[in-house]
Amino acid sequence: MRRFGRSLAAAAVGLAATVAPGTAVAAAGAPLPPGPIARNCTHNADGTGLTCSFNVPPGAYQVSVVLGSRTAAANTGLEVEANRSVIAPVTTRSGHTVVRSVTVDVRTPESMPDGQEGEGTPGLQLRFTGSAPALAGLRVTPCPHAPRLFVVSDSTAADWLNTVQRGWAQELPQYFGPGLDVANWAVSGSSTVSWLHSSTLFAALKPQVHSGDEVLIQLAHNDKTTPEDTYRANLLSLIDGVRSRGGRPVLVTPPVRHLFDANGRITPTGRIVNSLGVDLPAVMRDVAQLQDIPLLDLTADSETLLEQLGPDASWQMYADLPAGRSQTHFNASGATTVAGLVAREIDRAHLPAAGFVKASSEADEQ
Repeated sequence: MRRFGRSLAAAAVGLAATVAPGTAVAAAGAPLPPGPIARNCTHNADGTGLTCSFNVPPGAYQVSVVLGSRTAAANTGLEVEANRSVIAPVTTRSGHTVVRSVTVDVRTPESMPDGQEGEGTPGLQLRFTGSAPALAGLRVTPCPHAPRLFVVSDSTAADWLNTVQRGWAQELPQYFGPGLDVANWAVSGSSTVSWLHSSTLFAALKPQVHSGDEVLIQLAHNDKTTPEDTYRANLLSLIDGVRSRGGRPVLVTPPVRHLFDANGRITPTGRIVNSLGVDLPAVMRDVAQLQDIPLLDLTADSETLLEQLGPDASWQMYADLPAGRSQTHFNASGATTVAGLVAREIDRAHLPAAGFVKASSEADEQ
């Protein structure tokens, strides 16, 4: 949830500035160039990159960076806030730079909106990653009127701050260019029931939805004992609530679990058929058709992917947690792959957000 302390206009004062391309931060301990990099950035103690912090209130911000160096080859990516990947590592030759821009959703709490992982770090956090990160320019500006893509979901999509597991919506921003604010409201353990009844979830999200905003709804994994009529009614309540704010509801069927039968096929439980025998993805498909709203069939896409990989190779997508390898939760690589499936579905469905989906190759070399 957003908690505004001061206006976005005030946040812009002294914030938007650039460093002349050509000065690069590459090696650990190297002097930081003057300007916003020197004022807001520090080398990581372990020598793995650079972290930049901006004291700004919650809201949407465009972050524009110049990556690369005139004196050395580089490999630079960007993570923001609660481990959200927004720029995949970019390799640049010595003497070359690339320009990348992204829109970042800043909020408090920093990860899940119910605060189950704590408040996080105030303001905007940028972490430059990669095997040889080099930052030559940086600019941060408020963009309060950016269209928003909300995600209403559970642990499979959530922003995770304190664990190795990652949600697909945590990795989704890297598939979009600047101008679209991906607001991930996914909460671990949530269901259609809890989303409607918790004061920190749908009741808090609805006032933030404005005309034209898209809301992806993927809730099923934790509706393990929800009867079909209740599940259907809950989906309709969520859809009606989004529509009442002028938003555009989009149903997303859930990713499958890593549960295979002896023939290498995903089991009914893996396809999110609940303990009462309710085929939850099938209900979502039916509701989407009856309500004439878009549906992104992530269940079908992820089932196809896992069965193509097979029971053994597909484990590479899942998080290795203290209790053992999860059959439900993704690691960073798996979440990135699933986010790619979602971005592809958004593009195929010609949603408004499709206009922001990146081309397969970007080469803004200067």
